[in-house]
Amino acid sequence: MTDQSIESEIQAKGLTAPRVTPADIEAEIASEWYINAGSGVVPDDFQPPVPASSPLRLLTFCVLVLRNGFTVTGESACASPENFDAEIGRKIARENAIEKIWPLLGFRLRDDLTARGAVQA
Repeated sequence: MTDQSIESEIQAKGLTAPRVTPADIEAEIASEWYINAGSGVVPDDFQPPVPASSPLRLLTFCVLVLRNGFTVTGESACASPENFDAEIGRKIARENAIEKIWPLLGFRLRDDLTARGAVQA
């Protein structure tokens, strides 16, 4: 079930209490960055260049920078080199990073609700 289908179900059931929504998540993201592990390695005196056949080239990271400067990361690793697709890897890595934002915003919302006396600790 996708975040959007869950959001639709919540709305259809008329659940209107304060909550974190997909739109809240997107509004928190100030920028996003993608790194292919194979391309991200900088050869130096201690580390050789990454060979073209290296499994590192199948690993994608997404770094989401939030409005307050905090960062979350997600990753995507492809098992079969023949199936590697950079665009799909970025999408999966982003989804995995997004999953880490939900609990952060949920914690902040609960703090806000507690401070306002809307819920008890």
